[in-house]
Amino acid sequence: MTEVSFCVKDEYEKTEIGNILKNLDSDLIGLIPVKKRIREIAALLLIDKLRKNLGLTGGNPGLHMSFTGSPGTGKTTVALKMADILYKLGYIRKGHLLTVTRDDLVGQYIGHTAPKTKEVLKKAMGGVLFIDEAYYLYKPDNERDYGSEAIEILLQVMENQRDDLVVILAGYKDRMDIFYQSNPGLASRIANHIHFPDYSAEELLKIGEIMLSEQQYRITEEGKKVFLQYIELRKQQPLFANARSIKNAIDRARMRQANRIFELNSNVELSKSDIVTLDIKDFLQSRIFNFVKN
Repeated sequence: MTEVSFCVKDEYEKTEIGNILKNLDSDLIGLIPVKKRIREIAALLLIDKLRKNLGLTGGNPGLHMSFTGSPGTGKTTVALKMADILYKLGYIRKGHLLTVTRDDLVGQYIGHTAPKTKEVLKKAMGGVLFIDEAYYLYKPDNERDYGSEAIEILLQVMENQRDDLVVILAGYKDRMDIFYQSNPGLASRIANHIHFPDYSAEELLKIGEIMLSEQQYRITEEGKKVFLQYIELRKQQPLFANARSIKNAIDRARMRQANRIFELNSNVELSKSDIVTLDIKDFLQSRIFNFVKN
């Protein structure tokens, strides 16, 4: 009997998942434990694919996942990368990601939930269904709520059509933990739990600089120092949403810069540098600094 040989590296390059993982590293600041876990899952799926090609038997790896963490920590971006990996390795047919919330699945009246949920599942087939804030599907205090009906349909599809659909449930960790405790059927079908940590202030500053660069803006060194102070203060305030809050802060800084330029005497000549540069003034006007003073 001839021993079949192969090079894992060659198989790795054939699938192109190496490029996806490289892009994951370059596109996302920080998130080291998340990136490590995604690499581990990709490695397991690649080896499983090679085993099948060699005619070896074994249990199919569970593909349904749970992404927990605060808003703005990259869960949707990583889900998109995961969909690409699953597609390149042949675990899903289409490779698309469909993002939904409770409102897309649950109806307000008797008989509305099943058609809504089934229509979403039909659109998601062959790809990845990403359910954000999944814990809102379960409302035990409301006897007339139809979220449980959506969960039952979801459970059936996750089990019976797991070869044609991958489901990722996402939300705050503490709420998701309670959600899984209340729904053991769902918990048993989730093979991979990945937690997305909050970004540090320094990481958020880097994210902000990347966002500015993509919009062809720059920030002065003095502006960076003030922006970092802003981030540290904003992280202590309610409803902080990591990268989303940074994007909002940058949008407001751009608005202040535009207003500052607009109010200049019309006889003042502006350079390209004036137009593309945010400085200390554009951040210090934030109400965060006034709030802390008071």
